Amino acid sequence: MASVKGEGNGVSATAASRSITPTTADGTPAKRVWYHSALFNAFVIGGVGFLAPGLWNAMNALGAGGAQEPYLVYAANALVFGIMGFLCFFGAPIANRIGLSWTLFLGAVGYPIYSAGLYTNNRYGNEWFVLVGAVACGFSAGLFWVSEGAVALGYPEPGKRGSYMNIWLWFRTGGPLLGGAIVLALNNDAATKTKGKVGYEVYLIFVALQCVAAPLALALSPPEKVQRADGSRVVIKTEKSVVAECRALWQVCKRRDVLLLLPVFWAAYFNQYAGSFQTYYFGIRARALIGFVSNFGMLLSSQLISALLDYQRLPVKRRIVLGYWCVVLVHVVAWVYGWVVQEKYTRHPPAYDWEDAGFTEGFFVLVLWDFARQALQNWLYYLVANKAGDISELTRFSGVLRGQESFSQAIAFGLNTKKWVGGRVPLAVNTILLGLAAYPTWMVVREHVPIETAKAGEESAESRGGDVERGGLGSEVIVDNGEKTKFALGKTGGDAAM
Repeated sequence: MASVKGEGNGVSATAASRSITPTTADGTPAKRVWYHSALFNAFVIGGVGFLAPGLWNAMNALGAGGAQEPYLVYAANALVFGIMGFLCFFGAPIANRIGLSWTLFLGAVGYPIYSAGLYTNNRYGNEWFVLVGAVACGFSAGLFWVSEGAVALGYPEPGKRGSYMNIWLWFRTGGPLLGGAIVLALNNDAATKTKGKVGYEVYLIFVALQCVAAPLALALSPPEKVQRADGSRVVIKTEKSVVAECRALWQVCKRRDVLLLLPVFWAAYFNQYAGSFQTYYFGIRARALIGFVSNFGMLLSSQLISALLDYQRLPVKRRIVLGYWCVVLVHVVAWVYGWVVQEKYTRHPPAYDWEDAGFTEGFFVLVLWDFARQALQNWLYYLVANKAGDISELTRFSGVLRGQESFSQAIAFGLNTKKWVGGRVPLAVNTILLGLAAYPTWMVVREHVPIETAKAGEESAESRGGDVERGGLGSEVIVDNGEKTKFALGKTGGDAAM
């Protein structure tokens, strides 16, 4: 059993470190089985994402969960993300103790309860069950995102992380695509040209589909049984107790690079005004069409940024730098265009159907916002994945940073429970947050030392004193933990070389 040095990376020195290759009882290598492959597990995590948060996103892509007025749904969503933030933060110790499969199972059970609450509100005007569903969904979503991020980025071999992240995204975006298709099929006649709410039948279909997510989660393989295509192994580092897990989590929270990334994780998902934009300026069937078609822009964005991040002819550091500037560029384009159109709508508020001449202009505001946000999310999680030396550490990183995203969304939904004239206040807050996040994020990029593959970096790893985990053709080189900590704490004395 190979070992990894555990000092200086925010994990206690007493942690048991191991990298496991599955073996039979006599010690010979275990036969490769399809249900332990990284690809199969990517399909499991993608399938759960498709059914649970994917369909949740489909409802919210309608604008305010398909409701006529956004305020109750936004209050419920603020509750979802507030609870989710705490569960993301403390979810890593939970996931590392009970295992990723059971964490993913618990992370899926709350979503159909949320959808059931929207159904009772839509059909009967019931409000309290919406809030009960929001609490259940908040607890589940926090655990879901901790486990999902660790599996999607920790199970694949490093050279395929961008591609596997794209598979994960295709599944998760498939949920809104399916949901959007269902909503569009049920809300496309002339009677739905005007503003209002979608039919209650939509929510019954969503509840039924989301109930499948939890049992599917149990098909996830534990990390030590995952069989990568290149023969390398998932590196696992366990703590001896819950107290040790919390201590390791606290060490991650204090890292300089994590603190510098907080503004961009706050800014990335703060734009919940997009839902209000739809309810203010579009009719029911126009919103249904937007909720369906806008997902293709997100898929294109994910495909393009993932292709860049997995481009093997460039070193990892250069891919991260180029990805940063691409993300900055698309955000500038999206937000300048969004401000121009919003100011026009403030002066003369429309109520567009898809047949109206001005529909495309407003539609592209929403497409560009989603395109920019998806590019940023893919890039951020690729960056985070290249900071963690093992899957337990990656779980902590994902939990801390995803928790901050959740807190920001809770505040953003709360901000949008008020009907701001022209949307200038939420738009200004979004723009300022993005601007403030740009330089701290660049500092992290500039100082970042990626975890490279052995093909690209075995010699340099040896000169740095790093430990090499050899598990096959694509063996990983893990940057020495002491050196990783120096960069995390800002003690390098200069910019990291590309």
